[in-house]
Amino acid sequence: MRRLVLLSLLMSACSTTPTVVQRPVAVDAPFVINGRIAIIQPERRDSAGLRWTHDAASDEVLLLAPLGQVVARITSGKQGVTLEAEGKTHVAQDAETLTQDLLGWQLPLSGLRYWIAALPAPGGEFLREQDAAGRISVLYQQGWTIRYTRYAGEGRDALPLRLSLQRAGMEVRVLIDEWETR
Repeated sequence: MRRLVLLSLLMSACSTTPTVVQRPVAVDAPFVINGRIAIIQPERRDSAGLRWTHDAASDEVLLLAPLGQVVARITSGKQGVTLEAEGKTHVAQDAETLTQDLLGWQLPLSGLRYWIAALPAPGGEFLREQDAAGRISVLYQQGWTIRYTRYAGEGRDALPLRLSLQRAGMEVRVLIDEWETR
């Protein structure tokens, strides 16, 4: 019996829980997330680990292989967007065009930096549906349908842990293991 209790304690110590469960105060507040991303299209599926560092002036998105190696590094700022992969650097004005051309799928980074925190992107029209707790359950913006299927807590200000973006036969699933806000 004692071994069973010890084993269950060890197994529960390995589980991942979010470090922050409430959203930052400011709309475009800095954050770091660790998690996973999956892209599902009719003809292919891709997945990667995800580490995203965001502040008001820039974003850095690392796509990671199963053992943690950086497969692609996407950075955006005032100068545009760069994607580094396989020893080459590619530049474009927006992440959507760059990721579509090089990876075969679109990462809507300009809107996703808000959607990841369950907020509509400023300056654009949107529709939203809310759950019983007052959290966004579905957001429609920029041609995307964003569904929030899990939050880090029950409160209205809880941050999302799972979301799915759908548009034109493509789905982007984001699973967040850890939130860090500054």
